[in-house]
Amino acid sequence: MIFTFSGLDGAGKSTQINHLRSWLFAQGYKTTVLWARGGYTPSFELLKRILRFLLIKKLPQPGRSTLRERHLSSPFVANLWLSIAIFDLMIYWGIYLRFKLLAGNVVICDRYIDDTRLDFKRNFPDVSFENYFLWRFLEWSVPAPDVSFLLWVPVDVSLQRSIEKNEPFPDDEETLQWRLTSYMDEKLFPSDCYIRIDCQQDIDTISSQVKSHIMAASQKSSL
Repeated sequence: MIFTFSGLDGAGKSTQINHLRSWLFAQGYKTTVLWARGGYTPSFELLKRILRFLLIKKLPQPGRSTLRERHLSSPFVANLWLSIAIFDLMIYWGIYLRFKLLAGNVVICDRYIDDTRLDFKRNFPDVSFENYFLWRFLEWSVPAPDVSFLLWVPVDVSLQRSIEKNEPFPDDEETLQWRLTSYMDEKLFPSDCYIRIDCQQDIDTISSQVKSHIMAASQKSSL
């Protein structure tokens, strides 16, 4: 089975994933947690480290910077970056994730394809990446989740929690508001696909809600 967690930074995705993983382990399930965003998988990060080593100062360092924005503003660089990132996700979610399922693992995804769609729209507003053949193939190739959770908190709570966690590259208030609006958009994240949970509640209450939905999905799949 596949369970995915989407939502704002600071909403508690990592906490709830850890709780769920421990609970599944106690039930006797093997679990694998996959964290990915377009351009930020383990293999893509390795590629960027290699390129930084080879190109020295020509490639920007991690995080937001004027140099990074200047590079990505080039249509050629933007299209190349997006194509590599999408192809990388095809391997990560379309092949590696399926391999984990075949090996008997329950897979928990910290962010999934719709989160990456938001990232690409925000970072490359002038690029019609959804028309790429690679993107359409990615949508076709990734397996559908059994349960998808969307964890949300107000923007001010997200900002405060990012400060408390000392996030290295937090989103600014404008970006967080844009993301929250997108996450609440029924056309982008329909309620029949995503279970929205207000994460201003205490951790145990949220965890109980997650487990309840997981058990319901497990019973349904066994019928």
